[in-house]
Amino acid sequence: MTSTHQPFLSVKDLRVHFSTEDGVVKAVDGLSFDLLKGKTLGIVGESGSGKSVTNLTILGLHDRDRTAIEGEILLDGKDLLAASEKELERLRGNTMSMIFQDALASLSPYHTIGKQIGETYRKHTGASKKEARARAVEMLTRVGIPQPDMRVDDYPHQFSGGMRQRAMIAMALVCDPELLIADEPTTALDVTVQAQIMDLLKDLQQEFGTAIIFITHDLGVIADIADDVLVMYGGRCVERGTKKEVLSTPQHPYTWGLLSSMPSLEGPVDVPLTPIAGSPPSLLNPPSGCRFHPRCAFTDQVADGKCASESPVLTLTDGRGSACHLESGRRDELFSDRAAGQAH
Repeated sequence: MTSTHQPFLSVKDLRVHFSTEDGVVKAVDGLSFDLLKGKTLGIVGESGSGKSVTNLTILGLHDRDRTAIEGEILLDGKDLLAASEKELERLRGNTMSMIFQDALASLSPYHTIGKQIGETYRKHTGASKKEARARAVEMLTRVGIPQPDMRVDDYPHQFSGGMRQRAMIAMALVCDPELLIADEPTTALDVTVQAQIMDLLKDLQQEFGTAIIFITHDLGVIADIADDVLVMYGGRCVERGTKKEVLSTPQHPYTWGLLSSMPSLEGPVDVPLTPIAGSPPSLLNPPSGCRFHPRCAFTDQVADGKCASESPVLTLTDGRGSACHLESGRRDELFSDRAAGQAH
């Protein structure tokens, strides 16, 4: 088993490319990270940055005929990219599990909530129908569904949005997985329910020591749940560090842009939000050099047009770093000036 100091999940130089009629989509292009047991890695970025593709690839939920995958994904030392479909089926729902964004689309309308939760439990444990139903009631109780012994026989349409999401979490956790991937699980929920689900995930992690990957585009959610943060842009990691490091002293202009587009509880209330100019890059035909350079306001601070011609290397020191051609001292100056301007 993995020691407390060894990563439970290790992703090394992952590349996921899809063949389409229009060409090859470079959805993930050289991504590496480690995750320890009992820790939460927040992966943040705009739609199309490669967040969800990364995690579907970890689970083996990709079309093998149309997908070219390179790199390495080790789960507790086991190479997932070399695993057979049968091995992955044994691991999914048991050792590793996923909470999807849209609970209504992910739950079958033809079966009761209890049957859907119990089915996963029976598949991996060989439990009887009676035992699986009892386990489903137990899980619904754990995720805070009222009257679980009655609601276990309800169908998804009889649940509210927040309760459906709780049922999805119950299904994902029914076999006590060691790795949990949460793909924007609170996006469609109101703030109160969102906070309850975040607290629930933290409580369950504390109880079972689960390793969690939390995918979101919301840095406010990241501030609440993550230990470490990985910022993705154009299929690549552009910044990595602890939550405090990334949110307090961001090193990449893209991260500055994400923070500037968020309302702050501190400082004047009339400070306008600043959206990031432009649109995310096409992964069919990504920009040369730094993929963020067409939207970056600081390319003129780098000599010889390097931003447009040369891809910056992500260099990490003690897990902290960013992929940017700006000199680190100049980056600190620019961020300080930017932060000071937004505070007035």
